[in-house]
This record gives sequence, C-alpha cells and structure tokens, in this order.
Amino acid sequence: MTFRTRRGSRVALVALSALVLSACSSTKDEDEFVGDTTPPAVLFNEGLALRQEGRLTDARTKFEQIDKQHPYSEYSRKALINLAYLNYSQGKYAEAITSAKRFTTLYPGSEDSAYALYIIGQSYNKQIPDVTRDQEMTQRSLAAFSELVQRYPDSEYAEDARAKIRVAHDQLAGKEMEVGRYYLKRRQYIAAINRFKVVVTNYQTTRHIEEALYRLTEAYYALGVINEAQTAAAVLGHNFPDSQWYKDAYSLLKTGGHSPSEDSGSWISRAFEGISL
Repeated sequence: MTFRTRRGSRVALVALSALVLSACSSTKDEDEFVGDTTPPAVLFNEGLALRQEGRLTDARTKFEQIDKQHPYSEYSRKALINLAYLNYSQGKYAEAITSAKRFTTLYPGSEDSAYALYIIGQSYNKQIPDVTRDQEMTQRSLAAFSELVQRYPDSEYAEDARAKIRVAHDQLAGKEMEVGRYYLKRRQYIAAINRFKVVVTNYQTTRHIEEALYRLTEAYYALGVINEAQTAAAVLGHNFPDSQWYKDAYSLLKTGGHSPSEDSGSWISRAFEGISL
C-alpha cells in the first residue's frame, strides 16, 4: 500500500469516526428519557418539589420528561401548563408561547385554558418594544388578552387582561401618532390625516385622542379643508374644553377668522357617536 493510499484510509477512518460520534450524540439527545420507567405521578411530584425549591431548570426537565414519555396520561396536561409557566418565568418567551398554545389546542375545555392564554399574552407583552419600532408584539399581546376576556370574562386573569388591553391600545395609538407627526412635519397632510384618523376611529379612549383631534385640525386647515378643521376643533372642545390642545386648535382657527363648528355629517363626528369620554 502506498503512502497516499494509507493516508487516504486514515482520513476516511477519521471521517467515519466523527460521523458515528455525531450519530451517537444525536441519538442520545433524542433518547434522553428512553428506558426511564418512573411513573408520571412521581415525575410530576418531583417537578413540583424542584419548582418549589426554585430549581426551575431541573423542574422543567421533569415536566418535559412527562410530556415525552407519558403524552396521554392525566399528568401530561399538568406538565404542559407547568412547562409554559416555567419557560415564562425564565424569560424563555418563545418556548412559553409554544407550550401554552399547545395546551389551548390539546385541552380547550380545561380550567387552565384561561391561564394558558394569560401566559401567551404576557409573553408577548414582555417583548413589546418602544413606540418607535414595529408593534407586532403589541398586536399579538392584544389578540391573546382579547381572546382571554372574550372566552373567560369572569376568570381571575380577566381584570389584568383588560388593563393590558388598555395599555396595548395606548401603545398602538402612540405608534400611529408618531408616524402621523412624521408626515405632518413634512407637509404630507393626507398621509398624516390617515394616521390620526386611525386614532380617532379606533382609540378614542386613549391618552392620545386630544392631540389627534388637534393634529386633524392642523392638517385639514393646512389643506384648506376648513369644514373638517372646524369639526375636529369643535369635537375636541366638546369633550376636552379645558385641554391645551383645544386652546391651540381654537387659536389656529382664529388666525383665519374661523371658529370651531361641528358638522354632524363629518366622519369625525360619527366616530364619536355613542362614545363617552
């Protein structure tokens, strides 16, 4: 056998050894719990004890073992909701959402479904960025909390969910205002109006509504659409007579010899029909 052939054989042997080791490692990961015959009840109690001691990672391992080895036992359901909680507690929000969604899919009639939805909403809520960034997490948090309130209005989590919904609405309104101001500053009035319109139409009870009405007054006035500018100012004054935003809107109209005057046929007026601020 030549040196080249012997060298080639050694290289092939090393490669084969690496492949075997890799396969063994993969099999070990997949079969981590294979051969363990511990009853699910014992595993579950061990998991609870570890959770109580604050050993959350070890507790999660026990619940994962139940989920893998005993998927059809009564303890599988309990293990899955505990996995969702433990993942959330450790800041593993993606994993928490996955576990909680699995729970609501597999056990839609469970008394813990409200809690699972709450974990989903909270996991998204913890990832909400500042108002200058994309608000997808805010939307997802809002959807989860809204579903919770709709399906379980009397649950122990419903009150906090309603509070989180209000916060989400305020965040989404704030995003619309931020973009609207951007367009207004650049005199892109139609684009700005469209953003402020979303706030007036969908988020009337948020803290941004006063400024939104003023900005509509400002944008419509700049376009020469005086009727809508007067209406926005009038609605603002009717609902917030002591607001500085109303005083500013009133002063702006006065510069052109106009005053607030509501047109009941305007979309702005219709947006507030039946709304108590």
